[in-house]
Amino acid sequence: MNIYIWRHSKFLSSWSMFDEPHVYRDNYLQAEIAVLAESEEQAFDMIQKDGPWNIAELQRIEPIVLDVKHPAVISRFVNFG
Repeated sequence: MNIYIWRHSKFLSSWSMFDEPHVYRDNYLQAEIAVLAESEEQAFDMIQKDGPWNIAELQRIEPIVLDVKHPAVISRFVNFG
């Protein structure tokens, strides 16, 4: 069992970044989703059922993967905006 974390920020994006992922269907500045699942495929299935997440765009981002059997820092967030 692992925790899969996808994060995306548009905080410093500009019009020159046309190919930037858009992971959430509504407009956003920062988005994060964390899923406890046995595989990345299962995590995507669960996210699909969760609602307004764009799976194809999330698949472009490498998730942070945490094994629940080992101690780890789960999340850290710093916003200087």
